Amino acid sequence: MKTEVALGIDVGGTFTKFGFVDRNANYLAEGFIETAKHEDIHSYLRELCKTTHEVLATIEDSVKLVGIGIGAPDGNFYKGTIEYAPNLPWHGIIPFTDMMEEYYPDLPIYLTNDANAAAIGEMIYGGAKGMKDFLVVTLGTGLGSGFVAHGKLIYGHDGFAGELGHVIVSPDGRQCSCGRKGCLETYVSATGVKRSAYKMMAKYTSPSPLRDIPFNEMDAKIISEAALAGDELARATFTYTGEMLGKALANVVAITSPEAIFLMGGLAKAGDLLFKPTRETMEKNMMKLFKSKVKLLPSQLDKNAAIYGAAALVWEERIN
Repeated sequence: MKTEVALGIDVGGTFTKFGFVDRNANYLAEGFIETAKHEDIHSYLRELCKTTHEVLATIEDSVKLVGIGIGAPDGNFYKGTIEYAPNLPWHGIIPFTDMMEEYYPDLPIYLTNDANAAAIGEMIYGGAKGMKDFLVVTLGTGLGSGFVAHGKLIYGHDGFAGELGHVIVSPDGRQCSCGRKGCLETYVSATGVKRSAYKMMAKYTSPSPLRDIPFNEMDAKIISEAALAGDELARATFTYTGEMLGKALANVVAITSPEAIFLMGGLAKAGDLLFKPTRETMEKNMMKLFKSKVKLLPSQLDKNAAIYGAAALVWEERIN
């Protein structure tokens, strides 16, 4: 009997990565294509579907493909569309799932925001197994989030609910790519940490190797490595970042009362540098009703988290 697998696709601004995953989280085959080189959505889909078919052919004797899940920036689950994604080469509203059906006409195809896919992946494959109320915060170039209540992802009436990264935490604060000022994403993300490092350079006079790095060469990994090596300015940067995130999460808890909050993505790999100030600040600012009730945890999904999340869409929809 053939093993049922889902095709999980992670649409990124530079690369689109995909993998074939079974219900038990076994990762059977994978591949990728370049996203950025395709200014035309039709040529992109031709290459993507050609490549996925070629990879599937290497394992098709032992597997049965039962569905396709797609995680994409600004993905709308209700419509199967990608809408005005600023980091993708195509503009406007893209009817992504409708266009993919030309290449996979006999399969169900699901699409959602990449952070929502991560939340479903955590529920199906990761640390949120058995949980009904939790949220996942993805900390990469930006800040994404997926909210689960009563075992269901919260999409809202239009498919775009759960944008924690665009909660304003500092009125008239840092300029955000969304056009507003003071969004959480501008403080808590890889780009936010970089901006905060320069804030710390201006605030403190302590020597630091970070002062010798040009702005265009600075990134969150460099700051993290400096902090781990004991650099005071870098550590102050992560403390500030954790405090901003912790305050925002304390507010989220008051609204959603989750069992746990999972952090994932490159910035979350900083470990206690980020988790310690975040946890302390969250508890300090929490309503007494919620204190010591909410777990702050690292994601249990590995480097293929985005693909697992996309594939988990298929299993979630088949279950329900």
